[in-house]
Amino acid sequence: MLTRIDHIGIACFDLDKTVEFYRATYGFEVFHTETNEEQGVREAMLKINETSDGGASYLQLLEPVREDSAVGKWLAKNGEGVHHIAFGTADVDTDSEAIRDKGIRVLYEEPRRGSMGSRITFLHPKDCHGVLTELVTAGAAHTPEGHSEAHSADQPENPSENPPETPPADH
Repeated sequence: MLTRIDHIGIACFDLDKTVEFYRATYGFEVFHTETNEEQGVREAMLKINETSDGGASYLQLLEPVREDSAVGKWLAKNGEGVHHIAFGTADVDTDSEAIRDKGIRVLYEEPRRGSMGSRITFLHPKDCHGVLTELVTAGAAHTPEGHSEAHSADQPENPSENPPETPPADH
């Protein structure tokens, strides 16, 4: 059962400038950052609020670290803006299977590791009225920025920022 909006993913050209905009304009502070060379992204999670299911809602700011990453390609085509929406769930495996059984294409056969130790998968945007949709089961522990940097390919960052490839337009 989906329990909350976990985060809204926003693609940007300059993570530091975008973080500063959200800090100066809305007062949002960085809760967590990660870099994943394998996925080709650098991200900042800005915590918006706690949620009744024990989780939280975030803005996830995404900057490509290389042009050939999924987010880099998306930015080149679309410019800055909303990249995806993520819904929180207690069990990404069960919920993704239930959604797959309804005929919605799930982009990963098995959920992958996402930001802050979460488990994630994506739903095809063509099956979700044009919206790239992520399902997220939060990790066991979240630590404030400064204690959560991930920089190695051994600790993959959020594949949500880079689904396998943005699905082809003809599907």
